[in-house]
Amino acid sequence: MNLRRFPLLMIATAALVIPVACSSSDSSSDTSSSAETSSAASDVTGELTVFAAASLRSTFEEIGQDFTEQYPDATVRFSFGGSSDLVAQLTSGAPGDVFASADENNMTKAVDAGLIEGTPVDFASNTLTIVTPPGNPGNVQSFADLANPDVSVVICAPPVPCGAATNRIEESTGVDITPVSEESSVTDVLGKITSGQADAGLVYVTDATGAGDAVDVVSFPESSEAVNVYPIGTLADSSNQAAAQAFVDLVTGSVGQDVLAEAGFAQP
Repeated sequence: MNLRRFPLLMIATAALVIPVACSSSDSSSDTSSSAETSSAASDVTGELTVFAAASLRSTFEEIGQDFTEQYPDATVRFSFGGSSDLVAQLTSGAPGDVFASADENNMTKAVDAGLIEGTPVDFASNTLTIVTPPGNPGNVQSFADLANPDVSVVICAPPVPCGAATNRIEESTGVDITPVSEESSVTDVLGKITSGQADAGLVYVTDATGAGDAVDVVSFPESSEAVNVYPIGTLADSSNQAAAQAFVDLVTGSVGQDVLAEAGFAQP
């Protein structure tokens, strides 16, 4: 045996041992992480009721599917509507686990009423845009055109976040809209336009995007005067706090944020 080659043999053998040792450690870490995830998932069971702004319907239904895939022993039921109406329902004792508002004002009302556990988290933002029936029969080209008495306009009622945003833009621009109707949710406004009952309506960018070819969109720069921030929180009277917090975490995490961004929501 050539003794001069022995040290090199020892070094080569040691080099082979080190990666194996690291691999064993990584495998142990992965197993531990998997066990923790499985344990956390097993804590999220039962029925979950989420009260959410109407403008969140499509995104939250998609996030709800992701939620039940991640937590197969849990189910999600949604109650969508105008944020002000949802706060009124919760204040009157409607049972639920999570509340997501289309503005900070209605979330503040919920917090002040003792409805929210802990501190709400902002998770998205939205702005208004003008929608018209296909072909834009009222020839609406700007926000100021909505004040034309010959143009029938539908907007949200003032207590609703989209209505409050409309009022803020009116105040900042000096444009006074006289609507033919004020709706209790942004989806109701959109419905009036897609059914041809009005020449124009003010809805969120996300609702206009979701409507596709059913509407024409008229963007206006003044919309930046009224950006609505969306907060979410678990309800203090929730009977399923583990599932409620897991849903909030999903919305505010990468999965929920990707769904919201694809729908046109901006960061808060």
